[in-house]
Amino acid sequence: MNTQDVLNEFRDAGALREGHFVLSSGLHSPVFLQKNLVFMQTDRCERLCKALADKIVATVGSVDVAISPAVGGIIPGYETARHLGVPSMYVEREGGQFKLRRGFSVEPGQKVVMVEDIVTTGLSSRECIAAIQAAGGEVVAAACIVDRSGGKADVGVPLIALASLEVPAYPADALPAELAALPIEDPGSRRLSK
Repeated sequence: MNTQDVLNEFRDAGALREGHFVLSSGLHSPVFLQKNLVFMQTDRCERLCKALADKIVATVGSVDVAISPAVGGIIPGYETARHLGVPSMYVEREGGQFKLRRGFSVEPGQKVVMVEDIVTTGLSSRECIAAIQAAGGEVVAAACIVDRSGGKADVGVPLIALASLEVPAYPADALPAELAALPIEDPGSRRLSK
């Protein structure tokens, strides 16, 4: 599956949106990938995550566990882990920091792939990877359905992306006039608890 195939899945699900969006990173973008419209369709989610699992194995070989950041990474993390034939876990915020909770743990040295939905700046991925490493896991790679940075996001380990595209994203104080003229939508989840 290539980038165009992935974008077609998003397009066909009505999940490739254009307008003025505030991303979870706080950056503003004219394009938003509403991944939940893709993940709610089990056949579509299965195709994407199976392809991602295949790409993980082709790139780094077998892994022992897949761990994702909550909330956005839970569904693709689980489905990718299912195709890898490994346990699926997730980290969630406690006191502002990602941690393994709910009885989840890794054995020292276990080979872990961190599975994310969409990477823009890599912040959530880096935070998730740090939590996995603090728990004793060896993160051999990060993986995502879409890398919006076009390969520029540094997550600290090799990043395996099913699709890679460079979508413009701007700080709030540096918006192009045509984007600033549009009404803002804030569809992300990071700021919901604030």
